[in-house]
Amino acid sequence: MNSMVVLFQIAGAVALLLFGIGLVRDGATEAFGVRMRMALGLGTRTGPRAFFSGLVATLGLQSSTATALMTASFVDRGLMKERMAQVVLLGANVGTALTAFIVSAGLEAASPLLIFTGYLMARRKSAIWTGTGRALIGLGLMLVSLTMLQFATQFLRDSPELAAFLPMLDTAWPVALFFAASIAVMCSSSLAAVLLIMSLNLPVGLTVVMVLGANLGGAVPAVLATGNLDAGARRVTLGNLVIRAIGCMAVLPFAGKVGESLLQMPIPQTGLAVETHLVFNCILALVIWPFTGLIARLVNTAMPDEGEQKAVGPSWLDESALQTPLLALTGASREVMAIGDAVDEMLTQTRKAFHDNDTAPLAQVDELERRVDRRQQEVKTYLSRLGSSATEDEKRQSITILDYVINLEHVGDIIDRGLGPEVRKKVGLGLRFSNEGYQEIDRMFLMTQENMRLAQSVFLSRDRDMARRLMELKIEIRKHERQSAQRHLIRLREGHEGTRETSSLHLDILRDLKRINAHVVSVAHPILDEEGLLFESRLRSR
Repeated sequence: MNSMVVLFQIAGAVALLLFGIGLVRDGATEAFGVRMRMALGLGTRTGPRAFFSGLVATLGLQSSTATALMTASFVDRGLMKERMAQVVLLGANVGTALTAFIVSAGLEAASPLLIFTGYLMARRKSAIWTGTGRALIGLGLMLVSLTMLQFATQFLRDSPELAAFLPMLDTAWPVALFFAASIAVMCSSSLAAVLLIMSLNLPVGLTVVMVLGANLGGAVPAVLATGNLDAGARRVTLGNLVIRAIGCMAVLPFAGKVGESLLQMPIPQTGLAVETHLVFNCILALVIWPFTGLIARLVNTAMPDEGEQKAVGPSWLDESALQTPLLALTGASREVMAIGDAVDEMLTQTRKAFHDNDTAPLAQVDELERRVDRRQQEVKTYLSRLGSSATEDEKRQSITILDYVINLEHVGDIIDRGLGPEVRKKVGLGLRFSNEGYQEIDRMFLMTQENMRLAQSVFLSRDRDMARRLMELKIEIRKHERQSAQRHLIRLREGHEGTRETSSLHLDILRDLKRINAHVVSVAHPILDEEGLLFESRLRSR
């Protein structure tokens, strides 16, 4: 009976820890998710910046898996090179080790203050305040769970059965490695596995081995989660798993000596498991960094790109469903989502052409634009033949779908007839932007792409909070466009040569990206209007 009680106590403590990690991740994503994604996308031009971006993103998200998935999505969309993605994940590994170090630094007494402060902040209306509040609550719960783990495992530490079992496990390090890796996979978190190992009274060598297993298992959930993405995204997470496996295999034979050396190091005593986790990931990053390009090429050889292209033709407009309005609207919505994905790809290829100073990707933009035009016309024709049995609600939904697909078609036109010729002009005339001007435009590109993805989610979910966030981001983009134009004019007055050559081009690209955002954000209007959250005019009343 005592064993069952202890088992449930440990299970409850681990569940609370995972729940706290999830709260921190969700809160940080709600408050700063778009900013973190943009920082991650902008911060990968050099190795140190890529490493630092991965580290900071993981400290905010409390999960190297979340950072890995975000990085893989950037590679999948052509926004990040695979070598830089591996450097980002090295930073993410160090970030999750730093998180364990901070959480285990004896801050349990601060948990009530963190939870109380987070509760007060979460009651605010702003997404930043609410998200930050949820993250603080999650951090407080993580500290509470550590206290619970220490209490729950006290029985195990004093157990004669465990004392007899540990020498057996200590003589079978490969078994211990895969056992710890299995725990990390089940928890979907190397952080949770390391903190659980920390709470047990294990021999020095066995502690190091179990931490190595937690690191190895922590890379597996990202590999599984990217199984449906393109080969480029899968290579990123697989490469991270290979890097961790190399590190584990190199250290495993010397685990005992490594543990004894760490005990002699003059670092704050947070527990051997946490210290091993931090030192292992820091040294692994330093050693592997010069070879990330080689590892990326090897993984590329083992997992080449698929030869077949994704299907692009209409696949959801079922003529037989027209007499059942609900089915027809569902099919039309899925078709419009596919059109949105095609428009997003147009934007991705245009940014790639701008970034690489190469017009080759614009040929795909032209082809995608023709497909978008054809498919949006088919959606409009399809919905015009909707059965007469449609209710008022269903008719309103069909109008919402039509509004969104028309806006997507306008976005495609702006990309093809506005941004495309502007990028061709840049490449054809050999124009070079100033560093500041280039970064401002690239940031505007990334903000627009993130808004495009968020608009797709709003269209699919019709979530009010997500729609409100999309509107808030529109305001940020408007401010960024205005500030960039002002800074451009200041540089122009100061006589910067690159600014003078690219003046009209800089302002035209900013204007077109702002227009794209205006069309994209319109998907939130009917949702917020139904809730009475929109003003009919932006004019201030007298």
